[in-house]
Amino acid sequence: MGPRLATHPSVVLTVLCSAAFMANLDVFIVNVAFDDIGRDFGGAHLSDLSWILNAYTIFYAALLVPAGRIADRFGRKGTFMLGLGLFTAASAAGATAQGVWSLVAFRIAQSIGAALLTPSSLGLVIASAPAARRTRSVRIWAASGAFAAAVGPVIGGLLVEASWRWVFLVNVPVGIAALVTTMLFVPPSRDENAKRLPDVLGAVLLILAIGALTLGLVEGPDWGWTDLRIHAAWAATLLTFGGFLISSRHHPTPVIDPALFKVRAFAWANVTALLFCVPFAAVLLSNILWLQQVWGYSAIRTGFAVAVGPLMVPPFNMISHRIGHRIPLGYVVAAGCLMYSAGSLYTSLTVTVHPNYAVSILPSLLIGGAGVGLALPTILSSATAGLPPTQSATGSAVVTMSRQVGTVLGVCILVAVVGSPATAQAAHTVFRHAWWALAVVGVLGALVAPRMTPKARDSAPAPSHGSTADPLPSDQVV
Repeated sequence: MGPRLATHPSVVLTVLCSAAFMANLDVFIVNVAFDDIGRDFGGAHLSDLSWILNAYTIFYAALLVPAGRIADRFGRKGTFMLGLGLFTAASAAGATAQGVWSLVAFRIAQSIGAALLTPSSLGLVIASAPAARRTRSVRIWAASGAFAAAVGPVIGGLLVEASWRWVFLVNVPVGIAALVTTMLFVPPSRDENAKRLPDVLGAVLLILAIGALTLGLVEGPDWGWTDLRIHAAWAATLLTFGGFLISSRHHPTPVIDPALFKVRAFAWANVTALLFCVPFAAVLLSNILWLQQVWGYSAIRTGFAVAVGPLMVPPFNMISHRIGHRIPLGYVVAAGCLMYSAGSLYTSLTVTVHPNYAVSILPSLLIGGAGVGLALPTILSSATAGLPPTQSATGSAVVTMSRQVGTVLGVCILVAVVGSPATAQAAHTVFRHAWWALAVVGVLGALVAPRMTPKARDSAPAPSHGSTADPLPSDQVV
């Protein structure tokens, strides 16, 4: 079997990319199904529905780095198959959900599977690709996630036309096929130097911290900002995040090595990633909710309507790559943040309760999509420039985690501002407030982005006290 496996690098790459595509697709595909899920569950409140997105993102963000280290320690192929099997089974279970909270539970199981399969799949790509094709293979793997963002709304719209449950069922045949192909063709891989287990307690504390913060932001408008439950959520956030920092400082393989943040460019890249992803996630969801709930668009029409924005990302990513040699990268990212904010402001100033897609939504999608193309890939590619090779993989995963936290905060802000308007005119008012608020966060991202420009003197210090974290493959880009 060994010689045979070596003759199928394209098969290995295809199956690993398909799994990564599926995990990313599940984020964007659910956005379009929101309206139908809410109606099917008796008109569930937006604050409850938001947990379908937030629960997935919170667990994925906190478990990504530990899952990568588990894959290194115990074997990437086994971890990948475990994650893929869990993701596939949870998808099938999600299609049978009879209420919001059972669906949220299945989404948590999906996110754990996604966290296991994502870093292990890229580790397998790197280990199985011939040296001459390794960089190309990693780029193809990374592009599969971006492609999921572009086609997710369209695929979601097509599937929701039949039933929102197909959004989850579609993962089952793909997952089963990927499992069988992995078993037959993907060679095993592991890091022989990885000896220590990751900081599981730190990961749990981080989940609790982000979850408590999310609870306070989402439920604040309904419970009242002075409610004791909201104060308890803030207190829990502070306590659990403090515990996470202590655990990270003393555990030999922390979720986040504090020493990484002594690298100026890396630290500010994480701040920029978080601030950019707040409006990035929330504006996408707000556009979908507006089109479906105010203008009455069907799911499939909504999917095609919002797909225009992601299609702008590849060409402007190429532009950012070209001009990045002449303009400091932080300023390229700042321009992208400002463009995304401009798109949000444009919509707030031109949209009305009467459908006018070509006037108000289409231009903002084009402007915003161009901004994403300039900002997001540049953040990801330059964030780890000042880190040594042994820390670049973990650094990439930390930046991904910052993106996911920004996504959670963006959805929370949207839910807190929009609430449940009773009329179309009321919706017009609160959505405009939301777009303005999100634009302000984007401007903040533009203000801090120049500080993430890597400098020649930037260099990563040695790992923090007691840290002997086993990195993922040094050229991994999560």
